[in-house]
Amino acid sequence: MRDLKYLAAFSTPLVAAIALYLKGYYTFLTPIYAFGVIPLMELIFSQNTENLSEAEVEEKSINPVFDWLLYLNIPVVFGLLIITLYNVSTGMYATYEFIGLIFSTGIVLGSNGINVAHELGHRKTQYEQIMAKILLLPSMYMHFFVEHNFGHHLHAATKEDPATARYNQVVYSFWITSTVRQYINAWKIQQNLRKRGNFSFFSFKNNMLWFTLLQIGFLASIFFFLGSLAFMFAVASAVVSFLLLETINYIEHYGLLRKKLASGRYERVREIHSWNSNHVIGRIVLYELTRHSDHHYKASKKYQLLDCHEKSPQMPFGYPTSLVMALIPPLWFKVMNKRIPAEMVAIAK
Repeated sequence: MRDLKYLAAFSTPLVAAIALYLKGYYTFLTPIYAFGVIPLMELIFSQNTENLSEAEVEEKSINPVFDWLLYLNIPVVFGLLIITLYNVSTGMYATYEFIGLIFSTGIVLGSNGINVAHELGHRKTQYEQIMAKILLLPSMYMHFFVEHNFGHHLHAATKEDPATARYNQVVYSFWITSTVRQYINAWKIQQNLRKRGNFSFFSFKNNMLWFTLLQIGFLASIFFFLGSLAFMFAVASAVVSFLLLETINYIEHYGLLRKKLASGRYERVREIHSWNSNHVIGRIVLYELTRHSDHHYKASKKYQLLDCHEKSPQMPFGYPTSLVMALIPPLWFKVMNKRIPAEMVAIAK
């Protein structure tokens, strides 16, 4: 039964479904839940720093329930999205309800879409990678699959990485720099992969080309079948979802930098180059994303097996709470800057 604790990750789309059903001011229920209720629960429930035993690792690594809890997000996310888009297309909502549903849907696309796609995108099987791409589609962020796997994990905690927030950089400027630079980097990475693989621009191996066509086709289909109102809703929800992702990116490596060696290369990525959080609620609802240090230490490790490393810089709060804190830059800097190792601050300056 303990393995089913990750069912709590479906609480966000459940709240979004309730918001859709109740209408009115209840359409804002999901952002209230994500940025109010969950952070409050994180403050109430304790942390858990325990790691799995060897026997537990062996058992959980082959238990299919952990994989199916990820796969289930595809029908949940797309089911909720399709129903919401259809309802929106009828013009049955007032402007404030429309806005509330944009945030509700966007949060689901970010937490149960992009976040799960991140996990599946690191898997080795082709069908799981296809699932990752499918979950990235409604967020208009399919390039994340290329940039994250071939860019971020190579350059994390360096100034070359657009997804590593600089010391004293506010999250709002990070949204712009990270979003733009990651998209440009994805095309550059794809170009290098194309040259190394010796395939043409129009090859099926050119992910960035087909990602672009799929996303255009997705939005065009919504416009054609459901109209301009649903089209605007789809675009706005996508923006909310990838800004949620970028806020998570912001807190994951904020201010942490690797040393450049005499050879001109950077030291290898270690446990000290990502912020870790052991707050139970955040760990569960985000499929252990908060144990980010171990994820970068070994990216192929499945979420249910991630460890806590004592060497890792520890966040004072869970990721959901930290998301809220990051939106208030003076508070974020006051809490987090003193936790950044002095040698990394020196590198930043």
